[in-house]
Amino acid sequence: MKKNILTLAFIQCSIFGFAQNKTYANPMNIDYGYTPIPEFAKNGKHRATADPVIVNHKGTYYLFSTNQWGYWWSDDLSDWHFISRKFLRDKNKVYDELCAPAVRSIGDDLVVIGSTHTKEFTLWKSSDPKNNQWEPLVDDFQVGAWDPDIFYDEEFDKVYIYWGSSNLYPLYGQELDRKTFQPIGEKIELFGLSDHIHGWERFGEYNDNTFLQPFMEGAWMTKYKGKYYLQYGAPGTEFSGYGDGVYVSDHPLRGFKYQSHNPFSYKPGGFIRGAGHGATFMDNYKNWWHVTTGIISLKNNFERRNVLFPSGFDQDGVLYSNTAYGDYPTFLPTKTVDHTKNNTPGWMLLNYNKPIQVSSTLGGYKANNSVDENIKTYWSAKTSNKGEFIISDLEDQLTIHAIQINYADQDAEFLGKTLNKSHQYVVYGSNDLKNWNIILDKSKNTKDVPHDYIEFQKPVKYRYVKLENHKMPTGKFAISGFRIFGKGNGEKPNMVENFVVLRTDPEKKGERRSSWMKWKQNADADGYVIYFGKKSDKLYGSIMVYNNTEYYFTGMDFSDEYFFQIEAFNENGISERTKIQNVK
Repeated sequence: MKKNILTLAFIQCSIFGFAQNKTYANPMNIDYGYTPIPEFAKNGKHRATADPVIVNHKGTYYLFSTNQWGYWWSDDLSDWHFISRKFLRDKNKVYDELCAPAVRSIGDDLVVIGSTHTKEFTLWKSSDPKNNQWEPLVDDFQVGAWDPDIFYDEEFDKVYIYWGSSNLYPLYGQELDRKTFQPIGEKIELFGLSDHIHGWERFGEYNDNTFLQPFMEGAWMTKYKGKYYLQYGAPGTEFSGYGDGVYVSDHPLRGFKYQSHNPFSYKPGGFIRGAGHGATFMDNYKNWWHVTTGIISLKNNFERRNVLFPSGFDQDGVLYSNTAYGDYPTFLPTKTVDHTKNNTPGWMLLNYNKPIQVSSTLGGYKANNSVDENIKTYWSAKTSNKGEFIISDLEDQLTIHAIQINYADQDAEFLGKTLNKSHQYVVYGSNDLKNWNIILDKSKNTKDVPHDYIEFQKPVKYRYVKLENHKMPTGKFAISGFRIFGKGNGEKPNMVENFVVLRTDPEKKGERRSSWMKWKQNADADGYVIYFGKKSDKLYGSIMVYNNTEYYFTGMDFSDEYFFQIEAFNENGISERTKIQNVK
């Protein structure tokens, strides 16, 4: 009998196996290194990166981010391959590795440099980065630039550098000599934050901190139809409202004006929050994307991940990022599409706040934390032993299309980059808690997959899903999000009722940068998505809200009118949106 069960399991694993994904889910599933800075690990060693750049160089995507001792390449934005390399020389040991690196494709070369306050860093180039072939382009780069961005204006064959990371100073720009790559002329002050006007630029988790000035950082330049879009991050990397804004000009070093539809990259709600300090790039099908920083900020403010959002320029040249359902399954590029539209397959989260069984529990790291849609909380088993498990009860036999397993760093042992480590596990399905079938076998996996996302070739249908540990790369078996996506058996929620938006009264509060939103509870909803914008046909901003029927929005600009809509969602789908609310 046992042999038959194992044979059935093997057949089922083969039939319902996984192939190359057509979708992905944030956070990006790459082998993030652990923080290399001991003082940042006082509350526990943990994975950390931020400030990502993806560059499309000769049809291949290259990903660089802070303190990773190398970089990744991919052909599809899903399957990433790490290349180990240290770019800093002995003479410039400021950090162990590149921090907030600048990366550009210039002619036949990929050009890279990290952040520095000195003028002795090496600017590197490679005509074959996939095979790790690098040489110095400039031995002593004469621009001390933190959070730099090197921009190549192909139309005029000119090169510029932009930089800035401060709560006192603005962003700067300077031209570089095309041949020597050394600076030409003086650095130019471009623009700074205006948090007295732009609510989203205010410091603090709720944009309400009046004691500290907000930080401006993360310059990135994109040229589109003759205009220069200089992007920046604010107000601080540890906050849910960490986002990216943009100023636009007809010239690369002067005349920048604030884009009205800011922040263009913004994700203050959902499983992983934050969407600041990133880079905008075009894929091989002429679609735009924005890779940026998502925050965990639990063990340290700088505990962060990379996230990727569909983006683009609309018919009026407005730069936007579509972050609605931004950590649900999203289509990878296979053709030219309209990124203002929904770019998901419609698979919903099937196990939000549903019952959980576990093999053991360490202290207060409770089982429910694995399904509460909050990456800051997690369940931990008492050990990392083979056989520790977590079972999610879907409360009905539901159709499963994909699974995301988000590991937490509990009692991790490493500082810095680790190679040749892996997660190994098996996922089972059952309808009675007695008979289990293997639906995913990664017991011999050789990759480090801290946010593993698996899309099934053919969907499976079960009530219970069991994740069983076989091996951890380090630390205890701990899960911040055991997320199961697919189709429910019921009805999507009805349209939200009694949606009201009330803007703060300038005579009573002295400002107009906030609004209070309230709506009637929908008994069939798991959560809600609020859309906002400054024109009724440009509701590009979005906010995901769980377990609440009100939201205090502090990200508005002082003098502009706004438009709002809301929709409800559950495991069965998404409701119709409400009538647009106009807030003068």
